Formats: sequence, structure tokens, C-alpha cells
Amino acid sequence: TARVERRPHQFLYKDDMGYHFMNASTYEQIAIQEDLINAPKFLKDGQEVEILFHAEEEKVLGCELPQHVIMTVTQADPGVKGNTATNATKNAVVETGATIQVPMFIEQDEVIKINTVDGSYVERVK
Repeated sequence: TARVERRPHQFLYKDDMGYHFMNASTYEQIAIQEDLINAPKFLKDGQEVEILFHAEEEKVLGCELPQHVIMTVTQADPGVKGNTATNATKNAVVETGATIQVPMFIEQDEVIKINTVDGSYVERVK
């Protein structure tokens, strides 16, 4: 059996070496490849994440974002009049560049909560 540790890290930036994170307590920096991150399209500067390590080997096993993240909508398609009777959705782009489906009433510059597990809209944030 392997001992797995969860350590809090903060996302710093992305470059051709991967995604760079800083340990919240030791300030040590590490780079992780995109395939080890559960929802890389929702990472923004300063985002708090938990990185899973194999304790004995100090090997990165994965990186998990919080279950929900708060994002600002940077672009939203206009709602089509008459589509509000059903649970109609439209495309919206959030500040990280990810495109998600949101209800018709969501407009540009609104702040929303997103589920990082499936990339779905949860609610509007006041």
C-alpha cells in the first residue's frame, strides 16, 4: 500500500514546462503536466488546489481543484427570446477561456459558480 498525502498549493502560471504551483507553507515550486490536473481549464492565477503526492517517493500523483470555483463571464451569447420556457442554455466563456453552458439569463461580466467535476454551471454569485 502507498501512503498518499494531500498538500495545499497555489497555482502560479503555465508555460511550455507545464503548470507551475507553489507549496503554501514551504514556498517550494513544482511543475505538473496537464494530464495530472482534474480540471486545468478552470485554473486561474492564485487558485488554491490540493496536490496528491506519493509520500515515500515524493512523486506527484494528481492535482485537484476545489469542487466549485467562482469565475467571471467574459463573453456570453445573447439569449434568444422565447427560449425561456424550457431549461434552455447558451455558451459562455469564463475568464480562463473555458466555454461552458449557462442559463439564458446569464450575461457578460456576471460572476458564476462552476462545478469543476463536470464543468457545469451551478449558480449566479451575488
